[in-house]
This record gives sequence, structure tokens and C-alpha cells, in this order.
Amino acid sequence: MNSIQVLHYDAFSAEKNKGNPAGVVIDSPQLTEADMQRIAKKVGFNETVFVLSSQVADVRLRYYTPGHEINLCGHATIASLYCLKTKGLIEANTITIETNVGVLPVTFETIEDQLVITMKQDEPQFQAFQGDVGKLAASLGLSLEEIDLAKPIVYGSTGTWTLLVPIKRLSSFPRMKPDNQRFPEILIENSKASVHPFCFETIDKAAMMHARHFSSPYSGTIEDAVTGTASGVMGAYYLTYMDTQSRSLQCVVEQGQEIGRDGRVFVKAIRNDHSSIDVYISGTAAYVGQITID
Repeated sequence: MNSIQVLHYDAFSAEKNKGNPAGVVIDSPQLTEADMQRIAKKVGFNETVFVLSSQVADVRLRYYTPGHEINLCGHATIASLYCLKTKGLIEANTITIETNVGVLPVTFETIEDQLVITMKQDEPQFQAFQGDVGKLAASLGLSLEEIDLAKPIVYGSTGTWTLLVPIKRLSSFPRMKPDNQRFPEILIENSKASVHPFCFETIDKAAMMHARHFSSPYSGTIEDAVTGTASGVMGAYYLTYMDTQSRSLQCVVEQGQEIGRDGRVFVKAIRNDHSSIDVYISGTAAYVGQITID
């Protein structure tokens, strides 16, 4: 094999060059793990997703950052399934996907002439942050006073671990300058986690939360434009720590505005009968172009 074709889709936006870019490889059964990693590094996006056959689901997805494989990626899932559906490679409107966190259901629907994909995420998990909050603030280019200490700082996961950092004001976000290399020494409980500052002031009045997402230095990237897994876990965070009485939450999370990649993630979180929370995210995508990797 001399070259591989990588399809570039932007997820969580119907407009290309907005939202979050993902590389999609749909013809990859012959690729080794080393090949996938090499391709993802050359593409350089936060994630490149490889579409494979599955024995337990309709399709298997594997996700690679430029630095390593990750277990689940929301925007790459939306991008790859938008690709498969619009190319006619998926006919059903309800399918399952095999990921490293298990088999997850996905649905397709058309809303106002736009294809919208909804994926269930892994069961939410949280872990307390016991590190130095002052150092954490400094690693984001902020002062300690800008962190909202009235709300818990916790690691959260619906498939990928990130540190959820509540911020008091929207005005802090354009001034953030992450020092990603410092994250591992500050994130003492989970040194490979990313960092996800968020607040409840928004640019778009239809949105409930605003966020940025700064990568683990091990991933080989700096910032993720619009993050599906972190947006989903914020819905579970809200029901777990801020509104313990409501049965469910539906909201919009905005992200990417500071870096010119405006995107929206639709989040639904529902308490189930097993004292846990089911998390779903929805979004669309746009085709941008094709990348040839030698």
C-alpha cells in the first residue's frame, strides 16, 4: 500500500471549517495499529477515526490522536457516521457501534433537512481532584480568583477522562493560554487526563454552557475545538452536583468560538432506574475534503 485516503469532516457544525475536524478512514481492514497511529500523526487532527467491521455491532470504530489511541471520541463518531450515512453505506436509522468502551447505540434522523446523529456514551464516572488549584489556574493562564470554587473540580468520563474546571465568568475564556506540558504534574490522580474549563455564561442565549478543551500533552495536540465526550459528561455533572432532583437535562453546549471553530453539542442526560445517568449527545457534520497520506 503506497497511500491512504483520509476524508476530512467537521463535526458539530453544518458549516465546513467550523466545529471540530476529524479524519475518517473508511477502507482500513488491512491497516495495523502502527499504521493507524502513523496516519493519525500525519493527519494531525485531534482525532482520526478508522472504520472497521465488527462481530458484535454494525460497525467498529477506533480513534487515534497524533500521540496514542483513545477509547471513545464524540466528534469523530459523529463525523464518521455522517460520512457512512451520506455515502449510503448505512441504511438503517438505528445501529450499534463497537468501541473500546463497549457497544453503543446510535440513531439517525433528519431535522429541518439536516442529518442529525445521536450517540449514547459510556456510563458517567467522576473522581475528585485533590491537586493544587492555584497551579491548575496558572496552567490555564488564569488567576485563582477566576476559578469557581463554589462548584466541584472533578475528573469526569463518559468514555474519556477529562478534568472539569468551573470558571466564574465567560470573560476569562479568551484570555486562557494553556501550558499543557504542566498538566501531568498537576493532575496527580490522573496524569493523562485533558482539562475542560466551562462556565454557565454563554455567547449564544440558546446555549446553557460554554467551554474550551485543552489536550493532554501525550496526545500531541493543544486544544480540541468542540468536544463530544466532555460535553456529555458536563450534562451528567450538572445532574450529579448541581441539580440532584431533576430527572433529566437537555441542553446545548457551545465551544470553539475563541479559536474560530464555532460548534454546538446537544446533550441529553437522564437518570435511569439503576441510580446512574444515561448520556446522549447529538450533532451533525460537514464534508470538507480529502487528504492523501503516503
